[in-house]
Amino acid sequence: MAVDEALLKAAIDRNECVLRLYRWSEATVSLGYFQKTEAETTSPELTRLPWVRRLSGGGAILHHHELTYSCVVPAFHELVRSHQDLYECVHTRIITLLRKLDIPARMRGTACDQQQPFLCFGREDPRDLTLKNRKILGSAQRRRRGAILQHGSLLLKCSQHAPQHPGLWDLCGCWKLEQHLTQAFAAEVGSLLGEQAVHSTLTDEDRRCAEVLQHQRYATLEWKKVET
Repeated sequence: MAVDEALLKAAIDRNECVLRLYRWSEATVSLGYFQKTEAETTSPELTRLPWVRRLSGGGAILHHHELTYSCVVPAFHELVRSHQDLYECVHTRIITLLRKLDIPARMRGTACDQQQPFLCFGREDPRDLTLKNRKILGSAQRRRRGAILQHGSLLLKCSQHAPQHPGLWDLCGCWKLEQHLTQAFAAEVGSLLGEQAVHSTLTDEDRRCAEVLQHQRYATLEWKKVET
């Protein structure tokens, strides 16, 4: 989470577009920026896991058997004219790459009015990606000084901590494609960002920024109360 915020700063300071893909070393719950810190769930499985707060909004995500992406887009980029543009363009590219892998994902299109469950994958948004009417990807954003950070989570497989939410491999039995998915994701979504996209490791400046953020903010769930 600290690295993603450091990349958002880079988008502001250096006008850089960046796509980042990563996995989690252990099952972790990330709270949306505006969510309360209380455990708003009856599942003891979730309360026992590590928790972190992310910069983007939305519901909590159980990061376990999934691929997390973040992309940052500076204020000058055509995709920031409307926050909806970035959602829809990124999700459309993901649909394209999944269909190349014979996975018939689609955008939800309509959503039911309902209470907002604790977990993101229990919520509905018209821009969600679904497979067999089950949500497999959702995204959330944070805008700062015109630049946008967009987070998203592609659910690969259900977790024993939240078995009610199946992933790609549960729904279509295509686990052998996992090794190709990350590379295809990077190529398809990275091309959307255009020639300005950065395809490199973090700079020393970015690493120092992330280290400071990690200790000053992300070490506690309450960091947003003292955000500057």
